[in-house]
Amino acid sequence: MGQFLSGIKVSTPTAELASYMRRAEDAVRGSVRLEDLRQDAILRAYRDFFWRSGIDPTKTRPASEALIRRVLRGNVLPAINSFVDALNIASVETRIPFAAFDADRLTGRLQLRMARMGETILPIGHEGRLVLEGKEIVIADEGKVIALYPHRDSEETKITQDTRNALILSCGVPGIGQTILESSLERCIATVMRFCGGKLSDG
Repeated sequence: MGQFLSGIKVSTPTAELASYMRRAEDAVRGSVRLEDLRQDAILRAYRDFFWRSGIDPTKTRPASEALIRRVLRGNVLPAINSFVDALNIASVETRIPFAAFDADRLTGRLQLRMARMGETILPIGHEGRLVLEGKEIVIADEGKVIALYPHRDSEETKITQDTRNALILSCGVPGIGQTILESSLERCIATVMRFCGGKLSDG
């Protein structure tokens, strides 16, 4: 489930955004304990999906859970840019992982599919390209793989301060209902637009 935003302005994190992040962190610390995360129904659905996909979620955490664990261990959310920070806030608040792409760097329609053996991706923060084995679940446009679903986006299509048009996806898995995905995406878009402006678009 996704939504395009056009005319956004991505900046370095502002004082207002930093304050909003601190409030989101305090809300997490006041609502859940680290030892209780295993019982969270939403987070458990993503862990179960990881296990079924051949990913050990105790080593590679679902994105939303990784952020929540970071906060509960006494750390702050990472400060990247106004868009990514807003996305992370929404992920912590809703427990849902989001993927986001610079829409102007996408080619044609997107597919959620199995990787083809030998395809490659350059994940954000990774030193070199990963060669895929053909058993990974990926998001791809008509020219390249842009994400390992639902936990690692590509360096080639990431949101930067040069991004003006973006696509946000609310990443669902079995056990997460449509209503939850819709409401989480709405909350994410509202948070992003609060700090980056823009308007809803058809892409």
